[in-house]
Amino acid sequence: MSVQKPLTHAASSRLGGSGMILALSIGLAAAALLPKPALAALGAPYVSIEADQTALHASLKVTPHSSYEVHELTLPSGTLVREYVTTAGIVFAVAWNGASKPNLSQFLGPYFSDLNAAAQTSRGGHNRLDLSRSDLVIQAGGHMRAFFGRAYLVAAVPAGVSTDELR
Repeated sequence: MSVQKPLTHAASSRLGGSGMILALSIGLAAAALLPKPALAALGAPYVSIEADQTALHASLKVTPHSSYEVHELTLPSGTLVREYVTTAGIVFAVAWNGASKPNLSQFLGPYFSDLNAAAQTSRGGHNRLDLSRSDLVIQAGGHMRAFFGRAYLVAAVPAGVSTDELR
């Protein structure tokens, strides 16, 4: 794999506006084709939370419960991310707390766009977000050095499990 050097000012000015856009588009397309680690995300089959651990340089602690397991990742920043997995191997909830926000697009997967949409239309305070639909609940908030949140798929929560446990 060859590494390309960044364009110098002289080279970038020779490309012009449309040339820069083309170069940027090609670079983004190439980056999209690079292999990515298999990461467990909300609603996805439990592929390998160990891959999350390796990719994030996190420590992993697994706590079994009667109808689910909690896979707790401690990130290098000290932030804790808990992924709740059903006995069928589906990630039905994710919760986090710590001094910094984790990469939520990684943990929320396809539901990250719902979080962004809710954040743009939120009428609550700047430090709190509540999205509650029939299929999805996302609650997040905090401030510098104290972030928290949780997201869960309503229909996927195992019978007999209180959503208050998902923290």
